[in-house]
Amino acid sequence: MEAVGVTPAPVAAPEKKKLLDLKDPFPAAANSGAKASSASKWATKKKLVGGDAGYVLEDVPHLTDYMPQLPTYPNPLQDNPAYSVVKQYFVNPDDTVTQKIVVHKTSARGTHFRRAGPRQRVYFQSDEVNAAIVTCGGLCPGLNTVIRELVCGLYDMYGVSSVVGIEGGYKGFYSKNTVALTPKSVNDIHKRGGTVLGTSRGGHDTAKIVDCLQDRGINQVYIIGGDGTQKGASVIYEEVRRRGLKCSVVGVPKTIDNDIAVIDKSFGFDTAVEEAQRAINAAHVEAESAENGIGVVKLMGRNSGFIAMYATLASRDVDCCLIPESPFYLEGKGGLLEFVERRLKDNGHMVIVVAEGAGQDLIARSMNFVDTQDASGNKLLLDVGLWLSQKIKDHFKKKPSFPITLKYIDPTYMIRAVRSNASDNVYCTLLAHSALHGAMAGYTGFTVAPVNGRHAYIPFYRITEKQNKVVITDRMWARVLCSTNQPCFLSHEDVENMKHDDDEHHHMHNTQLLEGGSSPVSKCNGSAAAV
Repeated sequence: MEAVGVTPAPVAAPEKKKLLDLKDPFPAAANSGAKASSASKWATKKKLVGGDAGYVLEDVPHLTDYMPQLPTYPNPLQDNPAYSVVKQYFVNPDDTVTQKIVVHKTSARGTHFRRAGPRQRVYFQSDEVNAAIVTCGGLCPGLNTVIRELVCGLYDMYGVSSVVGIEGGYKGFYSKNTVALTPKSVNDIHKRGGTVLGTSRGGHDTAKIVDCLQDRGINQVYIIGGDGTQKGASVIYEEVRRRGLKCSVVGVPKTIDNDIAVIDKSFGFDTAVEEAQRAINAAHVEAESAENGIGVVKLMGRNSGFIAMYATLASRDVDCCLIPESPFYLEGKGGLLEFVERRLKDNGHMVIVVAEGAGQDLIARSMNFVDTQDASGNKLLLDVGLWLSQKIKDHFKKKPSFPITLKYIDPTYMIRAVRSNASDNVYCTLLAHSALHGAMAGYTGFTVAPVNGRHAYIPFYRITEKQNKVVITDRMWARVLCSTNQPCFLSHEDVENMKHDDDEHHHMHNTQLLEGGSSPVSKCNGSAAAV
């Protein structure tokens, strides 16, 4: 492909007013010796564009923000026979995706993100691209599908022939050799669980990682992982930019817990909910077959109870769902143990689903446990399933005339290790394609995911500033309570306080966006759509 001269970075519609310029405090020539740690100042810079009626575009960085002389090339997709039937090859450069889809007639247009998809001009020639893919953090169904579709998409759509995998997570950049990835080598990996590249927690050394990218000539890096991994990707982008490297840093968000903010859902979540049904069904069979049978199922959900909530709604066999966002207590009037006893008297059996992060404060108090962390900085959790099972057994030991049979099932690691289902396979394909379209178009420092059903490019800071949580004042949680007929274990005052915190968060976020400030962190996300 032939260079056609210099084209400036894509910008939003010219009528819009830029609210905050993204100025480089580390010019490549003047500050080549600046410390890598100082690049963290980039995290406070936001590329915001305003428009009429309260429109705000939270844009993502572009290579031309710090390398304005980059040439552009025709997108090879226009010659791809697979796209010959598509009416419109390329995304309109002014297309954006709104974050809030339900509005009132007097509402401001609100926050938008740049729409994902192929652009008419690209900033990389096919034979110039040297791409790398890495998976970090815990396992999740769909990892291999994302890897496969990144490789096949780069080869088949853009004619890229140099793609490597980084083995073993972040530390693989500087401690292991790369492995060549081709469509042939990844052809069947989507049929397996786990990740063919291996993974690990921790190991993030920014200087060593960017040294590796620079030494190996890698100019596109795709980083697949959760919010901690995406924070690491953001720092890598900042250091790449500080050094003035032509390298697109792209994140693909991954968490089985579905706790990444802003996005509709994370890949692997549908598979996890589907697999959780098997454990719940087994617990129900065990409980129903015994006198005063109780089935306790622990599901994943460190800080967010989405898997437990959706599995409970899908099953309809669950009598009580416990999640981190909704505190509960055991003893006394209205407590969990009283509810268990009442449900057994009424039905003769019951099933309890508990997310792994639920009740951690109760366990810690009862065991005088001191907080510890894993290599990723996550708080190590105590086994709430075993603890709860023992508490229930101890309670009924005091009632000899009320014998129970309790079975505890923990399928958490079985769920993580399965292959992705059909729905997640399609979703992973769309994520991978959106990611590589963005990289080829010169965007960098972003993650890709659907927002209100449309794939968008989202700045790293938006998905790392807080976690997505179940909103227990939302109608979805009310549906769970209606399904299980369990008490909510909250006072009226608790509920009102949570509603107030949620409203305050939305007001402060919108105000600070317009002022160019950072968003506050709230214990109630409020981003879950009320259906």
